Amino acid sequence: MAVAPLGKILLYVDATEGALAAARYAIVLAKTYGAELHAIYVVNERMLEELLRAKVFVEEEEVDLERDLEEDGRRYLAYVERLANEKELEITAELVRGVVHREVLDKALEFEAQLIVIGKIYEQLSRMDSYYDEAEEMLRRAKCPVLIVKGETIVDDLYESL
Repeated sequence: MAVAPLGKILLYVDATEGALAAARYAIVLAKTYGAELHAIYVVNERMLEELLRAKVFVEEEEVDLERDLEEDGRRYLAYVERLANEKELEITAELVRGVVHREVLDKALEFEAQLIVIGKIYEQLSRMDSYYDEAEEMLRRAKCPVLIVKGETIVDDLYESL
């Protein structure tokens, strides 16, 4: 039995404009190919631990930041769900906690995704940045193709044409 090349798409959502362009493009792909679309937002626990360890803030502030990150995640996922619903596309969305690349890649395996869609990768300012870049880790370790979405104008035109 042949497997559809884009039967299941996993969309990684973060709190960036690039992620919203990636969401619109993932919706275009899912709608065009009749694929299942699953979105995931990860509360980055590694970043929280690093900030606490570096004494950027105290533990009480960590709780506030964590709550803010969760609220951002829910808000972004709700927005992506609205985008999909506008195009009459079913989507499942999930907020999880952990190390971003691990959670995304684990979800891709669990969901049996044929494609992971992420927003554009931003320029690295230092070697340390590239070490901690979650998108880079996803690219290196993914077991399926990873699509980096750029070109917001093109993506917007495709989304609007649906």
